[in-house]
Amino acid sequence: MTTLLDLADIQGGILRAYGRQGFPKARAFFLTLRGDGAAGRAFVEALRPRVTTAARWRDPHRGEALLRTRAPRLKDVARAEDEDDYPGEVTLVKPTVTLNLAFTFYGLLALGVPIRTLRGMPDEFIDGMAQRAEILGDDPFLDTRDVVWRDSAGENRVHILVMLNAQMNPDGTPVAELEMETTRLRDLCAASGGHVVLLSGTGPDGADFQEMSAVLRPGEHGLAPTNKEHFGLSDGFGDPVFEGQFPPALEALRVIGGGKLMSDQTWAPLATGEFLLGYPDEAQEIPGAAMPIEFSRNGTFMAYRKLHENVASFATYLRDQAQTYAALHGIPQAEAEAILRAKLVGRWEDGIPLQAAPTHADWLAFQEELAQAKAAKDKPRLAALALRYTDFTYRDDLAGTTCPVAAHMRRANPRDMLDPHVTDPDPTRGDGSALVNRRRILRRGLPYGGPSQGGSGTDSGEQGIIFLAICASLFRQFEFVQQQWMQYGLDFDAGSDTCPVIGNHPKGDPHHEPKLVIAVEPGGGRRPYICSAIPQLVEPRGGDYFFMPSMTALRLIGTGITDPT
Repeated sequence: MTTLLDLADIQGGILRAYGRQGFPKARAFFLTLRGDGAAGRAFVEALRPRVTTAARWRDPHRGEALLRTRAPRLKDVARAEDEDDYPGEVTLVKPTVTLNLAFTFYGLLALGVPIRTLRGMPDEFIDGMAQRAEILGDDPFLDTRDVVWRDSAGENRVHILVMLNAQMNPDGTPVAELEMETTRLRDLCAASGGHVVLLSGTGPDGADFQEMSAVLRPGEHGLAPTNKEHFGLSDGFGDPVFEGQFPPALEALRVIGGGKLMSDQTWAPLATGEFLLGYPDEAQEIPGAAMPIEFSRNGTFMAYRKLHENVASFATYLRDQAQTYAALHGIPQAEAEAILRAKLVGRWEDGIPLQAAPTHADWLAFQEELAQAKAAKDKPRLAALALRYTDFTYRDDLAGTTCPVAAHMRRANPRDMLDPHVTDPDPTRGDGSALVNRRRILRRGLPYGGPSQGGSGTDSGEQGIIFLAICASLFRQFEFVQQQWMQYGLDFDAGSDTCPVIGNHPKGDPHHEPKLVIAVEPGGGRRPYICSAIPQLVEPRGGDYFFMPSMTALRLIGTGITDPT
């Protein structure tokens, strides 16, 4: 580890996902400011002491996690070896509710941040997500956004995002402190005399906050959170690893499959500047930023997106396609559905990647090996299995016969697939993942809605994912991945095919047949299978671009003393 981060200056939830730290419940509040900004600055100052930082905390309930029932994680391997799984000294007790702040460009303007500082902000952040709809592929869905986003203009423009993440009771309800923090927030707004307004209109019920929750399942001590979303897929594998994010022992493990692939086929952490402002990035440059540098350093940008999932369409499409696939290959319907689901995503429904278990039989064997290792409490074996969730490349699968080249996971992180020398027999002559290294994003967020929160489980129900993409450059990282890799297929020799899961699948366009080609080994006696007429599975319901400042910058904003010189 060559970079030491000032954890107390970085907002929490950036370095690690709250959902994996025991905060499976969350609420997002959107506020607008009216007046000259003084009340807004007072609001920020009132909340600033309560903001959760990235400083390491002590978890009184931390136990042995490697042998838990879910798939082992790399940090569990470190814990099992009694290694620290997070940098820094322990000085804090784990909170029951976290609180974090972020601002749109117009929010910073309303708070009185000097124009000379705001001029240093990137164009895409100034534009905001709605103005970038055509780039993002959101334009067909603008009329179906939640009211809070459709009306985000004038005196209803979203200026501030307040995020609360909370721990959970055994019965699946959030801890009482979440409601207490909500009441405190509303009281602060009421005390502002109408200058800080909590906006309503999130979801079909017009609520004044966006509720979120991990998908739950019965556990040993009540309900337990999972890493599932409403399609039934496991998520949260393969997040990028960057310098300073973890202590050395854990970095050495997490970087395998999570960092950047070097030309000698080893893995190294990505540059910190890809995810935090004020640090060198993969180009070995410190990009220009809003001045003074204290305003930008340790801050970052975040794309907040509400992604609705058409659950019924997904289930129906899989069932119908599986009938054909099962008949062609002479296999049971359930097996065909599992295979097609894995081919669409790139992982089996429990998260095991196709590169680690290419066939249905391999997947069952992996599961059996995992069950045996857990039963025997065989930590070395569990550690080896945990690494197989992330430690793979596509060098040996360039045709996509194991994992389709246009599968969702492969689009999001092509690893070595786009290396111009990837076909060279000597892998050490390649460039590793140099191109991909500049497109990585930290994925945060939680599911919302679903059967446990009033959703119907149909297409019209309230269910999906609140997707948070964190990166130093929304344009170079988030927008590139969303536009070039999710809404096109050219980089993967897949023509105009969009991502089979989150891509746009317009109906009735003869020049744009939504499909996924499942390739097969040449000479294997089987024909490729084409998943055709893929329906619209995911629809954006709104969002915006936010700046997550450091604690230093929060003080500058709240006290109104930002000096751009």
